[in-house]
Amino acid sequence: MHEGCIYNVPQAAVIPNFHLPMRSLEVKNRTNVDDIKSLRLITAIKTPYLPDGRFDLEAYDSLVNMQIESGAEGVIVGGTTGEGQLMSWDEHIMLIGHTVNCFGSNIKVIGNTGSNSTREAIHATEQGFAVGMHAALHINPYYGKTSMEGLIAHFQSVLPMGPTIIYNVPSRTSQDIPPHAIHLLEDFPNLAGVKECVGNERIKEYTDNDIVVWSGNDDECHDSRWSYGATGVISVTSNLVPKLMRRLMSEGKNPSLNAKLLPLMNWLFKEPNPIGLNTALAQLGVARPVFRLPYVPLPLEKRIEFVNLVKEIGRENFVGNKDVQVLDDEDFVVIGRY
Repeated sequence: MHEGCIYNVPQAAVIPNFHLPMRSLEVKNRTNVDDIKSLRLITAIKTPYLPDGRFDLEAYDSLVNMQIESGAEGVIVGGTTGEGQLMSWDEHIMLIGHTVNCFGSNIKVIGNTGSNSTREAIHATEQGFAVGMHAALHINPYYGKTSMEGLIAHFQSVLPMGPTIIYNVPSRTSQDIPPHAIHLLEDFPNLAGVKECVGNERIKEYTDNDIVVWSGNDDECHDSRWSYGATGVISVTSNLVPKLMRRLMSEGKNPSLNAKLLPLMNWLFKEPNPIGLNTALAQLGVARPVFRLPYVPLPLEKRIEFVNLVKEIGRENFVGNKDVQVLDDEDFVVIGRY
């Protein structure tokens, strides 16, 4: 640099949150955040696979249709249950767009576009809203954890884009999102609420302050809804018994129905989700017995337990119309390259 020259920092370099053209401030075609806040049963939908590991869209469409017919009001696409963590972003956004195009007029489509990389979360959320999703689900940065200030800044980067549910699951992220962090974000009009997995006392802390919250724990959701003020549940179990889960969330306190479902809920989470769900849907014949690694099917004794649970609860309450099967170990396909 010549002596006496003054270096001016380029203006664009110091503009925070510079808006790319896709990040439009137009709100036409956007879902009203109140429409998300009112959802009681949201199913974290399973992603089924073909034997080569690609998406089985025919089976997926059938699963979503069964949710709609049974009264579910929303689906989470590509969440933990839907194995978004095993998808490329191209697959992820394609599945969100496919769900919107096929079912968006009948059910709210909430895309899991969260990431531990803020850059990826911003880009995926832009794309998700561009293909028509009604809301985004955002987790706090995991593994490469940040400070509380960084966590809040991460959410502030994505909240302007559209209706957003913040997801707190410390058992997976190893970092809690405390209520004071949510209170610092509640002035964002796009904050629809919180999916909370810490427990009912935390849920009550939110509902006492008029913050919408969904239980993230199926085994607690009945009490969350009717005793602690939760709006509803974001559910894994509703993949299997959506009509019963709708009743549990919509028809008042029902401790007998809750007690009837608890053994199934406990079975589903004996191993990390979605292992139990994937195994169960294969046994019901509504998804092929295909697993993307690192997930593998439950062992024979657990599959026998599921057959007995179906008989106790009633086959008519489960999705699909085929007889439940134990399946042999060799019936399952486990794929490492997909």
